[in-house]
Amino acid sequence: MELKKDIYTVSRLNKEVRELIERQWASVWLVGEISNLSKPGSGHWYFTLKDDQAQISCAMFRGNNQYVRTTVSSGMQVMIRARVSLYEPRGNYQLIVEQLEPAGEGLLQQRFEQLKQQLAHEGLFAVERKRALPAVRTLGVITSPTGAALRDVLAVLQRRDPSLKVIIYPAQVQGTEAPGQLRQALASAIRRNEVDALLLTRGGGSLEDLWAFNDEMLARELANCPIPTLSAVGHEVDFTITDFIADVRAATPSAAAELVSHDQSVHLRHLQQLKERGWRAWQSLMQRHSTHLNHMQARLSSLSPRQRIERQAQQLDELDARVQRAVQQRFRAAQQQLVSLQHRLNQQHPERELPLLKAALEQREQRLLSSMSRLMNVRVKHFQALQQSLHIVSPLNTLARGYTLSFNTKGEIVRSANQLKVGDALHTRFGEGQVVSEIKSIKS
Repeated sequence: MELKKDIYTVSRLNKEVRELIERQWASVWLVGEISNLSKPGSGHWYFTLKDDQAQISCAMFRGNNQYVRTTVSSGMQVMIRARVSLYEPRGNYQLIVEQLEPAGEGLLQQRFEQLKQQLAHEGLFAVERKRALPAVRTLGVITSPTGAALRDVLAVLQRRDPSLKVIIYPAQVQGTEAPGQLRQALASAIRRNEVDALLLTRGGGSLEDLWAFNDEMLARELANCPIPTLSAVGHEVDFTITDFIADVRAATPSAAAELVSHDQSVHLRHLQQLKERGWRAWQSLMQRHSTHLNHMQARLSSLSPRQRIERQAQQLDELDARVQRAVQQRFRAAQQQLVSLQHRLNQQHPERELPLLKAALEQREQRLLSSMSRLMNVRVKHFQALQQSLHIVSPLNTLARGYTLSFNTKGEIVRSANQLKVGDALHTRFGEGQVVSEIKSIKS
């Protein structure tokens, strides 16, 4: 007799594996480096714990992380106590962290945090001392003249506002000599006083690559700069001391160029619209999932109430992250559409039609002149024919053959001798000239 097969569903398998793992490793201590740290609005923490050969996903819920007394950041070496578990919806093996404490930070990260805390305590990061950017007609850029950051800035400004003047103050942006060269470039810009705003920028890199922008002397000189300043160092997730000191921090060099160019307000309004739409979508999504969560909480499972809450909280955080990504994607798509429309507008510029219209106008002008010339020739020939006909019947033509015309003193033509009397003056016209004579005698 054939035995009946025990066929698992995916959810059942994940559930039983989770229960098996949690029974085997109820609590373990680990040491490693934090990376990809995320702290969503729910208050929970998500990060990756790694060493030089492996890594594992971790979640530390708000009820536990509120007791951590140190500032937790990526790159930090920590020791944790955690439960080994499985995130059933995705089948991910993970740690549920219950306790976390520092296990020694890297030297650069430690120096960065110490300087950051010191300058913040002195008030150099205070919002009150930040200045708004003026209308920028001339922008000073302190960076490497051969770096990708400068190319990005110039490309954005050329596209958005070609009239904006750029003055480059060259300096190394990486290496032992970089802090000194950055300070010299800043001093030169202040001394020359020829720009409306100053941008310190470079491309992305590791903490060591960006270290020149964490120089304390550079930070203090930047804080005392009389010119409004922007800092755009690295990628969006990178932060340096100059980012906190400068009046404005931009996520990337291209974003800095967007901020100082003229149609900034258009992008800000569009961004606000996207943000509001994203917020409404997030609220709607949260409402639906909150209802679903309430429904799921009503269904009892083998999980304890605490574990069910933790799992649902993790799902909510994941959904929140998806919404944020969707908003960013919509924003990027809108930016690309704006660039496309700008290109289409440039393609339809009236200047492109002027050469064709000018050529057509010149062609019509030539045709008009040609038509006028032909018409004038016809009119001249017609006039000459009429003149010849008139000449044939003209009295002057008769006079030219030897005949004369006589007129009395009243200017009347004398056709008969009876119209005259002795003593009258007689005007006689010849083919050439005329004479005046006096009547001496009259013969019938």
